Amino acid sequence: MDAGPLRVAMIIGSTREGRVGDAVGKWFTGRAEQREDLVTEVLDLVDFDLPTGLPEQPTRDMKRFVRLVDEAEAFVVVTPEYNRSFPASLKQAIDCAYDEWRAKPVGFVSYGYRSQGLYAVEQLRTIFTELHTVTMRDTVAFNLLDGTFARDGTPFDTDGQGQAAITLLDELAWWGLALREARATRPYVC
Repeated sequence: MDAGPLRVAMIIGSTREGRVGDAVGKWFTGRAEQREDLVTEVLDLVDFDLPTGLPEQPTRDMKRFVRLVDEAEAFVVVTPEYNRSFPASLKQAIDCAYDEWRAKPVGFVSYGYRSQGLYAVEQLRTIFTELHTVTMRDTVAFNLLDGTFARDGTPFDTDGQGQAAITLLDELAWWGLALREARATRPYVC
């Protein structure tokens, strides 16, 4: 059984021009990289040319994304909220993989206006439940209207957001290691 750091994929879900998702993802990844029990890889959906419709045969970028999902042991999804939901680019990416998500933990970092992206997170929970993941109870959420962002979209460090990040990472590490051990001990039933 692997005893090294937990391999966490940080998925940046927005592909919109002018997005702040990459800055939010960088902020959160910086917190994760301070830990010795985690190693992170950023999967920014801007870097994948995923088709808008699922073709009969997967494309090279679809195969690459699925391989990276398979190699990861845990996930943090960074998502905006668009019209009380998450972006289509994120749904398309999620649907590229299936068994590769199974029996792994998923955490969420969201942002939006007023609701802080929490409507998007609630919808993502149902999707990831269908994929047999374990979603983390606690999240990190940002309100784009409250003045906690620099002009470049980077969140300012606040005690509340910093503590929320620690809590989420603690939960993700616990579940990730527990599920790593469980997957190594017995195949997942499904």
